[in-house]
Amino acid sequence: MSASSIFALAMPRRAALAAGVAALLLSAARPRAQSPPKMLRVGYVGLQPRASPIFAAFLKRMGELGYQEGKNFTFDLMQIPSFQEFPAAYAELVARGPNILIATGNEFAMQAARATGGNIPIVFFALDFDPFEKGFVAGLARPGGNSTGIFVRQIELAEKRVQLARETLPNARSLGLLWDATSRDQAVAAAAAASQFGFEPRLIEVIGQPPDYVAALARMADTPGTLMLIPATPQFYRDREVLFRLLLERRMPGIGAFPEQAEAGALLSYGVGVAGVLRDVARYVDRIARGAKPADLPIEQPTHFDLTVNLKTAKALGLTIPPSILARADEVIE
Repeated sequence: MSASSIFALAMPRRAALAAGVAALLLSAARPRAQSPPKMLRVGYVGLQPRASPIFAAFLKRMGELGYQEGKNFTFDLMQIPSFQEFPAAYAELVARGPNILIATGNEFAMQAARATGGNIPIVFFALDFDPFEKGFVAGLARPGGNSTGIFVRQIELAEKRVQLARETLPNARSLGLLWDATSRDQAVAAAAAASQFGFEPRLIEVIGQPPDYVAALARMADTPGTLMLIPATPQFYRDREVLFRLLLERRMPGIGAFPEQAEAGALLSYGVGVAGVLRDVARYVDRIARGAKPADLPIEQPTHFDLTVNLKTAKALGLTIPPSILARADEVIE
């Protein structure tokens, strides 16, 4: 007989009865799981191409949860070139009759999904906005309405990246801060932190479609080799290969917001891996498909952020990464 069985037999009858009643009450309080639709239709609009590894991660997790694309699950993905296309794209997507919408990245995506989706449940990844502060949810523990998902506090992370920049390059004087239409708040927060850490911050806006990174970086021509901080935005994530290649060509160290940016050539990055977040988004999709209400599903906030260091980039730029940074790194690219 197992130890747990002996313990159960030794329980006083009244305690055992009370435990049984509590279990019944808990099971009654939980929403009854239901079977997902015979063909679950999930709609997504974003800047990333279908071939991106983040969608492979999402589809793999959906498969682990029992959803096979083409059999009992359709992933209707629409790639758009710019933020301005979100409203029309989501309207077209909604007309196809999805069961669940995914809105990832920026506030524009969330606004468009809510404006066109009616009562369709929305799973979001709030990459560069606060869903509570912006009024999309009633609270983080109980969102209310038809939206829930994952929220990353990028303002605090922007300040942390400035601190890492100072630790990594203690003699650097200037700090360039790129920003686009969705990341000005991050850049402003980073600029305030930069002054506290002894940097001279310079805010550089990236404009144009496609984004004119060459023109933006040209504004730093008077300070060659300036350290550049890249905020967390879908656009800078999508264009990471181009952006960090341009920085390397100009011998400008870059600090990114995603591990994938360090893989693309950033000197280091600090933040969440988007592929991992998309796996968590799949879990929300599954729970809603099985009957859970978005209003009752708490919004999750990552508590661990990956520090990734690229020694290949450091060597190419003739830089030495301090041992204190290497000791804390989750991944070192050599």
